Amino acid sequence: MTESLSESPLAAQLQDEQQRRRKLSELTLEKPEETRIITVSNQKGGVGKTTTTVNLAAALADHGFNVLVIDIDPQGNASTALGVPHSAETDSIYDVMIDDLSMADVVAECPDVERLSVVPATIHLAGAEIELVSLVAREQRLQRALEEYFRHREESGDERLDYVFIDCPPSLGLLTVNAFVAAREVLIPIQCEYYALEGLSQLLNNIRMIQKHLNPPLRVSTILLTMYDARTNLAAQVVEEVKEHFPQEVLEAKIPRSVRIAEAPSYQQSVISYDRSSTGALAYLEAAAELVQRG
Repeated sequence: MTESLSESPLAAQLQDEQQRRRKLSELTLEKPEETRIITVSNQKGGVGKTTTTVNLAAALADHGFNVLVIDIDPQGNASTALGVPHSAETDSIYDVMIDDLSMADVVAECPDVERLSVVPATIHLAGAEIELVSLVAREQRLQRALEEYFRHREESGDERLDYVFIDCPPSLGLLTVNAFVAAREVLIPIQCEYYALEGLSQLLNNIRMIQKHLNPPLRVSTILLTMYDARTNLAAQVVEEVKEHFPQEVLEAKIPRSVRIAEAPSYQQSVISYDRSSTGALAYLEAAAELVQRG
């Protein structure tokens, strides 16, 4: 006997998404008491780190918050995904960290997301690890530039930023150290794959070292599960394992494997702009709302 449309898995999924969208639309999200500075880090590649940075930032801006993304990955993928120019000639975070250029002079508005601005990265950052070694206060360069930018905004009468996301390179060098020193929170994306927690102990050790010597308030506040496929037993096992290690930090929202999420950067857009009706966009909007509610 053929399955009726109303009982089909597709219909069930559509109904579930409709309910989730309705729930989201009814939420009232409060602005944080002070700017939340969040470094998105995982030295393991391919976990959705930049994708998470870009889409959480766009989702929060969509929810009505003022958001800044700082791209300190020499590949500049976050800059690309948000449609911001970052050719070698562009003034960028490199000029801020190495040549003391004001961050206000390099901030660019995201063309298709209101309330979202970006400090782009250029290929010059590839040599920044070596150049930083000889500079005074080399671990605090980003922190000081960001504090100066906050003062500039205040003096200019601009609205306060609600969220700052720092997208790191997939390594634990001086650029990532600068990101940890500038932030108060670390968000770690973990993919729902085999060896999901591999290498995480090294990252956590580094964060503890930063806490001890350079930035005591730093904490891992958020774990976001990415590339989730509800059809596999492996994904369910990974979720359980991660929750066992990080019971307080794991968001309930999970980011699914999604063609739309993968396609969006090639159009220089977040998935929120590219296809707001997609499952991937819904998941990031939910994750953003949960991030706000958890404070």
